[in-house]
Order: sequence, then structure tokens, then C-alpha cells
Amino acid sequence: MTSALGARANERPRDEVPYTLDEPAPKVLGFWDQSAFWANLGVSLFAFSGAYTVLAPGTDGKPTLSIVAGIVAMAVGTALGGLMLGLAAAPGARTGQPAMVLLRGLFGARLSYAPTVLNIAQLVGWGTFELIVIADAARALWDGVPRWAYVITAGVITTVLTIWPLGSVRMLRRYVTAAVMVALVYFYIQLVREPLPDLTDGSWGGFWIGADAALAVSISWVPVAADYTRHARSARGAFGAASIGYSVTQIIAYVLGLLALALVAGDSSKVFDPFLNVTLGVLFFAVFVLREADQSFANVYSTAVSIQNLVPRADRRVLTIALGTGITVLALVLDIGDYAGFLSLIGSVFVPLLGVLAADFFLGRGREWDMSRTAPSRWGMIAAWALGVIAYQLINPGTVSRWAGFWTDVQDALHFTPQSWMSASLLSFLVAATAALVIGRMARTAH
Repeated sequence: MTSALGARANERPRDEVPYTLDEPAPKVLGFWDQSAFWANLGVSLFAFSGAYTVLAPGTDGKPTLSIVAGIVAMAVGTALGGLMLGLAAAPGARTGQPAMVLLRGLFGARLSYAPTVLNIAQLVGWGTFELIVIADAARALWDGVPRWAYVITAGVITTVLTIWPLGSVRMLRRYVTAAVMVALVYFYIQLVREPLPDLTDGSWGGFWIGADAALAVSISWVPVAADYTRHARSARGAFGAASIGYSVTQIIAYVLGLLALALVAGDSSKVFDPFLNVTLGVLFFAVFVLREADQSFANVYSTAVSIQNLVPRADRRVLTIALGTGITVLALVLDIGDYAGFLSLIGSVFVPLLGVLAADFFLGRGREWDMSRTAPSRWGMIAAWALGVIAYQLINPGTVSRWAGFWTDVQDALHFTPQSWMSASLLSFLVAATAALVIGRMARTAH
């Protein structure tokens, strides 16, 4: 009797994510479930606190783009990033495999460990950042509670959501999305009634740097998209929900963030003030703060699924509890540092990786991919990825001091000067995709 009860307690609902990678993924998410999920991820407090990065601040700390130019750059970058997100989402729906397991087919089982480790590192960073932003925003609402209490509360909510991930996705659709949309509309009405400064004050110089900053936010979800779309009922629905649902709401949120930034004269430390100072602003801003937990939930859950590519039989429940605890501790002792540099480094790695994946999956050997634990290594695809990363860094070395300094020296050695029309994201994607197609064709010809 005792063993039977224990076995029953260990059973998962049939419409929930398996505990390990050895079990098949249920196909239970329809188009609207996915659309609500991606739409909620598109509305982030980072869209407000990180809006400054889209204005491409110069070395003196002042923005080089006007607000209008920043809005256009953001819209272009987000739209392109949304299409890339859709490309990353579709393979998960077709194969039923999470993102890092897909990379076994692209690179081989052992070689997939390298991007998996990078993904784990960036997801832990994003999860930590999210808890910090939630705590800072909550203190802006009410500073009567110590910061550590907000961090711990956000960490607990995040961890609980990861225990039932598909249930959390459905809950977002039913209860959260409508509240977020109402809050967005309300703040738009309130902020456009404020005396806005000249939104054209500034230049269009650094347009593509700003676009790449916005694109990098979308790209941060590319290496996790299949973790959710493997439960989608169709690849077409997965592509549309990810590319459209995410892009539309991120553009709406970023424009709102840039308007708020204009109202505080570009002072990013005060970007929340315009929201809190309007009538009922505290109430509607609280919706954004509570909803932000879906960002940290997605990061923690996908970190656990990425770890399962390394340890397939690990129980995701144990992993998410450990990870939720870990990022909570990190959020207690860290603060947000080089945010723009962090985004740039993410884009430099995962934009070209997506180029290789999309080219080989849709136009190359995708139908023949071996995604088993013994999949053979494909060094040619690693080489294509490396070429894309190099292309990105030559055009946009970023701002992380030693890293940027190295690539600046490489530019000098090659007598290469990036032009203002060059987008690091687009060109690195094209370089990596082209290299993957050429290398893949050469490999097939050789055999």
C-alpha cells in the first residue's frame, strides 16, 4: 500500500512536462496558449529599465540617438528578433525536443555541451537580473519592506511556477495577459498626456547599435524557445505565436519605456517615476511587477531543461528548486552592472548559432538529425558558428573592457573599420548560415 501511494505521488499529470528527458513531451499547447506566453514575455520591466540601451549611449554616457530614432531602431530590431525567435521555435514543435537537445543534431551530442554550458550561464544571469529588477521595482512601489524580502518573495514565486510549467503557461493566458494589456493601455493614455520634450532631439548615428540592443533582448529567448514549443500542437502555430506574440508586445513596452525615459530627461535611474506619479499608477505598475515573475520562471525552468541535456535522467523538479534557490542568493548579493555589454555578448553567441541551426534544419540535414546521446560530432557546424561569432565581434566588439579591447586590436590588425550601416546581428546571422550551407554541402559531396 505504501509503495503504491509513493508511486502515485510521483506520477505527473499527463498534460504536464515530463520529469526527465527519457519521457515523451505532451503536445498540449494551442496557438493562444503560446501567444499569451510569448506576449507576456515581451512585456518586461527590462523594457523600461533597459530602454536606455536602445538609445546607443556614447562613451560620455549620453545617448546618441533621439527618442524617435530609438523607437524606430527598437521596432526594427524587435521585428527581426521576433522572426529569429520564430525560426528557433518551429524545430521544437516538429521534433518534440527541447532547445539544447536539438543541438545534438546540429553539432553532435558531445559538442552540444559547449553551447549548453553557455546557455546555462546566460540563463542564470538573466534569472538573477530578473529578481533584482522585481525587487527594485517593488521598492519603487513601496520601500517599507527591505530589499531582501522582495528578492526572496520573488524567488519563491519563481520556483513554485517552475514545478508546473505548462500549468503556469495556461494560467498566464487565463488571468495575467488581460491585466497586462489593460495596464499598458492605461499608461499609454497617461504618459502621452504629459508634456513630452522634443523627441527628435539627437541623431540617427548608431542606429544599428540600438537595433542590435533591442534584437539582443529577443535573441536571449532563442536558445530556450524549443523548451516550450516542443509542447506545441503545430510548428506553424509555434512560429506565429513566438514571432508575432513576442514582437508586438515588446515593441509596445519599449515605446512606453522610451516615452518614460524622455519624461525624466534620459535619466535611466528614474525611468519608473512617470508610471508611479500618474493617477492609479501604483496599482497598474504593480501588475507589471507581479507579472515579471514569468520572466524569471522561464529562465529558471529552461536552465533546468538545459542541464538535462548534460544529465538526461536528472529530475527537473529537483533542478528547478536548486536553481531557484541559487539565483535568489545571487540576487541578494549582486546588482545590475554592465547590462548593455551583457546583451551584446549574448547576441554575439546566439545570433550566429541560430543562423547555423536554421540553415541546417530547414535547408540542410534537418530531417536526418541524430538527437540521441551518441550523436556523432559535426565540427563543420562548429566552424560555421565560430565564423558567425567572429563576424559579430568585428562589427560590434561590445563594451566589456578586455573582450572589446581584444576585438578592437583585431580590427586594427585587419585594417577593418565597421560602417554605420552594418548590423552585427544580421551580418553574423548571414555569415553563419551561409557557412553552414556551404560546409554542409561539401560534407555531403565528400560522402
